[in-house]
Parts: sequence; C-alpha cells; structure tokens
Amino acid sequence: MAIFIDTGNLLEIEKYHKMGIIRGVTTNPSILLSEGVTGGVNGIKERMQQIAEMIDPLPLSVEVTSNDKVEMIEQSERFSEWASNINVKITIHGPEGELVNMEVIHELEKQKNIRVNATAMMSAQQCLIAAMAGATWVSIFGGRVNDMGYNSSTEITKLRNLLDKFNLSSQIIVGSTRETFNITDWLEAGADIVTVQPKFIGGMIVHPYTKETVQMFLRDAASGEKK
Repeated sequence: MAIFIDTGNLLEIEKYHKMGIIRGVTTNPSILLSEGVTGGVNGIKERMQQIAEMIDPLPLSVEVTSNDKVEMIEQSERFSEWASNINVKITIHGPEGELVNMEVIHELEKQKNIRVNATAMMSAQQCLIAAMAGATWVSIFGGRVNDMGYNSSTEITKLRNLLDKFNLSSQIIVGSTRETFNITDWLEAGADIVTVQPKFIGGMIVHPYTKETVQMFLRDAASGEKK
C-alpha cells in the first residue's frame, strides 16, 4: 500500500493521484476545517463524495465527529453510504479514556460490515487491542510517539511482529509525519501505510542534486545543439 495522502485538498489529491503515487486518502475534522470546508455534515459529505469519486476504488477515511456510542455508529453508517470506498475513523478511546469506542469498532466491523480505521494510537499495545477488536486498519501516530521521547520505529516493528505472530489481518498505518525521512523509515520498520501531507510527497521526489544534474544535462544538450 505504502502512501495515503493526508489532506482534504482536491487539487493536491488530484495531482498526486494522477502520478499513480497514492494508495488512499485520510482526513479528519481538523484537516477539513483548515481546507475551508464549511456547512457542517453537508459540507463534509460534499467534499468526501468528491474525493471518493476522484480516487475510486482507493480507500478514503472519514473521521466521526462525536464520542457518543449511538452517534458514532449512526455517523459511521451515514458516512459509509456516501460512497463504496469510504471507511470510518474511530479513535481508540474517548477524550477521558472512555472504552465504548472499542465496542463501536467491533460492532461496525463484525456486525455492520463497515471498515474501520482505528486511530489516535501511541503504542503497539493499543494497536494490538484494536486489531483484536477487528479494525481493518490500526493507526499509530509515529511523530507524536517520537515527540514523547520514544522510538516510533521500535513500536512499529513490535506491532508488526505481534500482528504476524497472532495472524491478525489489520494493516498498520503510521501517521503524524514530521520529516520526509520518516516515511521510508516507518515502512522499513514494518508499516503497511504511512499517511503523508502533500509537502512531504514533494520532498520525496525533488532532490537538490537531482535538480542540479538535470540542469547540467539540459545545458550540455543545448550546448551540443549549437555546435
């Protein structure tokens, strides 16, 4: 899978999708707000349907906006009806450590047949539990793990080994990218997917020495044509 682009910007998604680089799109309320999406649920619906159609059949993750069990399930059902390639993001627990989210993840996956991206996790143990509950994707925030003084790659490798050991099918997503080199480091550590802001994808492609080399090639070609 490798790279999911982490944005709600239609132009950025279209640009990198045309290159054949991205394997999915992730969003959350903060991203959509920063992209100027207004109009509440109707505004979110319009933007999500635009993205889903653009990238179909690649997956699009949409985060619920409530931590009430009934509302999370109702929103998930509604969101999943917007397009066949939409899945829902549910945080591992609530803002005060409420555990009802785990029930929601399990019910959506096993009873409602709705694919879940269990998100906002900071450790291998959290991701293991979400995988046991049935989440299709388990998202660990690698950048924030590093911010806390831990090595995110160690957690990713630990999680990879645990999922393989217990034959759990959840795919590992690593988010909260801070530096371009995080992407290949995390994939090498065992991640299936890294969520990447558009600026970091550009950083993976463009290298100053490559620019210098291409400029040299073009200068030499132009010089040869003049002779």
